[in-house]
Amino acid sequence: MTIAEVSRRYQLSPDTLRYYERIGLIPAVGRTKSGIRDYSESDCNWVEFIKCMRGAGLPIESLVEYVALFVQGDKTIPARKLLLIEQRQKLAQRISEMQGVLARLDTKIEGYDSHLLQAERALVNQDN
Repeated sequence: MTIAEVSRRYQLSPDTLRYYERIGLIPAVGRTKSGIRDYSESDCNWVEFIKCMRGAGLPIESLVEYVALFVQGDKTIPARKLLLIEQRQKLAQRISEMQGVLARLDTKIEGYDSHLLQAERALVNQDN
């Protein structure tokens, strides 16, 4: 698959894909005889994984470390697992914090709803 096809498929610019490969966020992508990137299904799985993890807010540095460990082979499975556990804990904490913010926003919105309802009632009573 060409970089343009991968770009469309995952809604990432070709420059972003090249950057991801250059910094080691995805393993090196295979090339055609003429040197054009030729994304395999495995490469696409990496792009999808990284896009998902970045979308969840995982730091690039942690993901680069994960990919570097992966490339070293099965001997790094414990280290990869630990890295993912640490990132999961951080993500769970952020989700908890965001749920608190969401609850606060809901309370604020309900307060405005209540205020607007009281104002409407006051106008109706004023007109009567």
